[in-house]
Amino acid sequence: MPLAAWVILAAALFSIGLYGVTSRRGAIGILLSVELMANAVNLLFISFGRYRGDHLGQVFTLFAVALTVAEVVIGLALVILLHRVRRSDVRVDEVKELHG
Repeated sequence: MPLAAWVILAAALFSIGLYGVTSRRGAIGILLSVELMANAVNLLFISFGRYRGDHLGQVFTLFAVALTVAEVVIGLALVILLHRVRRSDVRVDEVKELHG
């Protein structure tokens, strides 16, 4: 497949994720949308690395996946903590417990 097809696919995935971040109110939906955006970037890293003929894209993707996993772990820990405190669905626009 040509490089342009992978770039278009990654742009579509990123756009769907961006729409999800801006339109969702639930914390889990926002985390899933951010994950979709990160996977679109990882797809670009892999496709550009393959286009160049080296493994640098795969190395960047491994680091990006490790950072994404850490982000998701912290985000889910916050969501679980807020759910335990409030005993209801976690809505990002209604949460005031995170203010310092």
